[in-house]
Amino acid sequence: MTRSACPTSRGRRLSRFTALASAWVLAAFSASATAAAAKPNILFILTDDQGRQTLGSYGGKQVPTPHLDGLARDGMRFTDAYVMPQCTPTRASLFTGQHTARNGMWHVIGWYGYPWAPIAEPPFVEQLPRAAFTLPKGLRSAGYATGMAGKWHLTTNADGDYVRLKPEAAAAYGFDFVAPPGPDSPSQGDKWVDHLTDQAIGFIERHRERPWFFYLAHHTVHSVVAAPAELVAKHRAAGAPAEGLHSAVYLAALEHLDHSIGRLLAKLDELGLRQQTLVVFLSDNGGIQSVYDAKDFTNGAGGGLRKLQVQREEFSNAPFRAGKGSPYEGGLRVPCLIRWPSVVQAGSTCSTPIHVIDWLPTLLDVAGVAPPKDHMVDGTNLGPLLRSGKLAPRPLYWYMPLHDLRWGATPCAVVRDGNWKLIDYFGDSFDDDGNYITGARSELFDLTHDSGERHDLASQQPEQTARLRRQLHAWMQSIPVSIPTKNPHYDAARSLSETKQKQPWNASQAQAAP
Repeated sequence: MTRSACPTSRGRRLSRFTALASAWVLAAFSASATAAAAKPNILFILTDDQGRQTLGSYGGKQVPTPHLDGLARDGMRFTDAYVMPQCTPTRASLFTGQHTARNGMWHVIGWYGYPWAPIAEPPFVEQLPRAAFTLPKGLRSAGYATGMAGKWHLTTNADGDYVRLKPEAAAAYGFDFVAPPGPDSPSQGDKWVDHLTDQAIGFIERHRERPWFFYLAHHTVHSVVAAPAELVAKHRAAGAPAEGLHSAVYLAALEHLDHSIGRLLAKLDELGLRQQTLVVFLSDNGGIQSVYDAKDFTNGAGGGLRKLQVQREEFSNAPFRAGKGSPYEGGLRVPCLIRWPSVVQAGSTCSTPIHVIDWLPTLLDVAGVAPPKDHMVDGTNLGPLLRSGKLAPRPLYWYMPLHDLRWGATPCAVVRDGNWKLIDYFGDSFDDDGNYITGARSELFDLTHDSGERHDLASQQPEQTARLRRQLHAWMQSIPVSIPTKNPHYDAARSLSETKQKQPWNASQAQAAP
């Protein structure tokens, strides 16, 4: 007798039961994942002056970073993540979702400048206004408990300073909680790494029953670099130099930071929060490859000096050119990792260029809330990328109309459109060897074939150069923001002298807050 291809009545009942049970399990899992994805906790880790090449997941070989590499393995690694090249501008763009050309905070605060330079520097906003809409304000309105620990650097007034936001001012910027300062100076000991990690853990433990957002802003590896003595000794014994490029203290600081992040991620696992927590790791700018000694300019010899001298080196950004403060990739392109188990594919890599202004619209969308209609957002929601989709092609822009000789920076603006990148210097500049160059000029690079920006193609590609320059200037005019021109107060005898003392024309200038 042949066996029937159709199941028996009992078999049919079991099959239906199994199917229903499986469907229920799948539905329950799907509902759990959807709930986690709908309003996840958000842990945003921002480190200071950390270049991509410090991480093993980006090819770094100087020091192991197993916990950050694990974050990359369990989530998404961005290859073309961009920020501003210095501290205040990146933080202002992160908090507002706006280009520095719009929020006015394109310069590190407090005030310093080059009032006698050949090109006039526009005035900049010196305090993030209390009235400004910020990322934590938006998340708080969505029902999130909001907290932060670490570096602030968005005001220099009674609300807070470079080191921290004061607890009594927390609510004005959207925070329910601000961690107290560490036991010593953030330039000593371990730069508060353990203290800030402990504060983040404490906040998470206290708020695990509701959605939370925590902004962990480490001081590491900003100079003066510091790390636990036993780790420094370990790297010295392994052959790292006491100072200079890839010093023992620098490597120790990276190892200590990685360990602390591992400790924080382990706490999420211990509390059962991994699945419903979105983790972002980002640096505020590229690493410090070289710091220039600008004292000859500062002391008034700028009229005759033609070359900057390297004062010290910390960590190579190779293959990228330059580092912190620079419009080149070494200053702008940074490590960026995101883990979101219910949404982001583990072990994925994204090569779509993204900008720090994108995080505000992305995280607000994750929380299910929109910014106020009167708050202009320049960033783009990265949600499609996180779900392995695509974004429509778009140019990225930077506005950096300042001199800062310690980084070899002069007034410029930048556009990246596809693989083309244009740097437009408004009036003077330095080459890669620190030689001073007078006169406006543009540089053009094809990042597909020259991520190190060693081959300026401006003279070979005049039409492409002109197109991008028109596009960049049209963007600046659309904000609108001033395009620097010749300085009426130019003084050849002290043209590149830096001062913290505002001159009468600086003191009388005012720029509207966003």
